[in-house]
Amino acid sequence: MIIKKFYKKSGNNIKCLLCPHECVISVGRTGLCGTRKNENNKFVSMVYGMPCAVHLDPIEKKPLYHFLPGEKILSLGTLGCNLFCRGCQNYDITRARITDLNFVEPEEIIRRCIESGSRMIAYTYNEPTIFYEYMINIAKLAKKHKIKNVIVSNGFINPEPLKELLKYIDAANIDLKGFNETFYREYANASLKPVLNTIKAIHKSKTWLEMTNLLIPGLNDSTSEINLMCDWIIKNIGKDVPLHFSRFFPYYKADSINITPTDKLIEAENIAKSKGIRYVYIGNIGLNENTHCPKCDALLIKRGFETKVVGIKNNKCIKCRNIIKGVYN
Repeated sequence: MIIKKFYKKSGNNIKCLLCPHECVISVGRTGLCGTRKNENNKFVSMVYGMPCAVHLDPIEKKPLYHFLPGEKILSLGTLGCNLFCRGCQNYDITRARITDLNFVEPEEIIRRCIESGSRMIAYTYNEPTIFYEYMINIAKLAKKHKIKNVIVSNGFINPEPLKELLKYIDAANIDLKGFNETFYREYANASLKPVLNTIKAIHKSKTWLEMTNLLIPGLNDSTSEINLMCDWIIKNIGKDVPLHFSRFFPYYKADSINITPTDKLIEAENIAKSKGIRYVYIGNIGLNENTHCPKCDALLIKRGFETKVVGIKNNKCIKCRNIIKGVYN
């Protein structure tokens, strides 16, 4: 598909303005993501309509814990990514060579979603920014069918395309990979500041926001860094945005790093709560997954084999009437 927005031409070169890499692409080459190509001085998406995975998942798997808990969501992704995380758990698709897959029109994705019984679509598995045009076209159709749109993203996107995207996105989980520029540069070939700007922009919009921080032993899990991150969260987006700490497992080029110890995840949870963050969760270990009222500690959402909302009515705790931020049935 020919790309129509978010780039500049200069002679035979095309400068992509979709993400902060802002690759300058000569004829016959692609940007760093490997999916956006200068084809005879025309800018094309090599992954438009080419999902490599379309599955029905629990919304909690994204993870989103305060957005329609217990619901199923049709999830899709393509090949490629604009970050280069050394421990990428989906490296088999993010670093795969772009090949021809079965073409799936946006209308077909909508049909599959409706037939599945779901009322949501997630753009996930790889970084949805790199299949931006495909995502936008599906999301526009989804809105017409009253289907909600969700992104699971690294947040490495420029402000203008983000602003356009947020017109159609109902919820987002942003992967805040760490809290220092050196880590972002050396681990992911990226930068922290644009991600923080994305998080602030989403928070200011009508899109529901949650965040995930994967704790990688020896790289981004120092007590001081966790403290700094939580301080920034409190100052810039407040206490009610759910924060998920996730366990690292050895993958890809980081297979020599150990699994995150349970006590480090608990320490991070305790730090976040001590700072005043109201909804903190630990992922990948089946620990502390339930949601409790931050005021009276009543059980609000019970998670396990299935998820049940047991203590929320009209976005308030049934017991003490405290407002519980989120989107519920």
